[in-house]
Amino acid sequence: MNTFKTAFLMTALTLCLVLLGQHFGGRNGMLLAFIFAAGMNFFSYFYSDKLALTMYRAQPATREELPRVYQVVERMTQRIGLPMPKIYVIPSDSPNAFATGRNPKHASVAVTQGILNLLNDDELEGVLAHELGHVRNRDILTSSIAATLAGAITMLARMGYWASLFGGYGDSRDRERGGGGLGALFMLILAPIAATLIQLAISRSREYEADATGAHITGNPYALASALEKLDAYSKRLPMQASPSNAHLFIVQPLLSGRDFANLFATHPPISKRIEKLIGRSSVYGVQER
Repeated sequence: MNTFKTAFLMTALTLCLVLLGQHFGGRNGMLLAFIFAAGMNFFSYFYSDKLALTMYRAQPATREELPRVYQVVERMTQRIGLPMPKIYVIPSDSPNAFATGRNPKHASVAVTQGILNLLNDDELEGVLAHELGHVRNRDILTSSIAATLAGAITMLARMGYWASLFGGYGDSRDRERGGGGLGALFMLILAPIAATLIQLAISRSREYEADATGAHITGNPYALASALEKLDAYSKRLPMQASPSNAHLFIVQPLLSGRDFANLFATHPPISKRIEKLIGRSSVYGVQER
């Protein structure tokens, strides 16, 4: 199923890029956009994980530097038959984590310094099991590609908008059919929204699936539920700035630019709903609202 989702995502976002190219540059623009999309698909498949890790200044961590993480991950990967992923640490006090990579053999798990300081051993195990759930469910490639291509569409829409203001890439008839500056403005707004909606349609259910897989791996759903509740509270006190194009990678949604935007394009289900699916009620400590 995730192989189908990945193919659908790459095809859908490629079509968005091609349509953008046609709008801004006619046939020549469409051809250039197709070449650009093919290059982005290649880059996304092989290098999207490295892009995400670099964006958040994640550094590879040794066993001596992160013994708690290594011990937990080694134990769980041996239990469920997964290769040992690469471990990274993000120099941020905001508590969060994500997994990325194109398959289990090329997976990476990144944790912030803040999550290591916040969670006890059982809660940290629950979070790492959730991330290994993404690896086991093979949705890390889908999410990594979504991050790269959604960002690419946003960038191309902006480039096309500014190009249209200074004459565009196509001939006069192409630009006339495109609707001029007003049409370009609409594309600037609508294209990133379309890319994001495609991304969200694939990414939101994966959090429930990874929660369930993580709870099954540890046999302790309360630990993950407790971790989620803590992460939700503390990440709001110490927000982590993230790009809308890859916010879905994290275990809890980081801060997006603009409260209304964050609510409209929430990449994660509500924490209370995730906790309820894990333990049958919406809060471990009895303080969250449903």
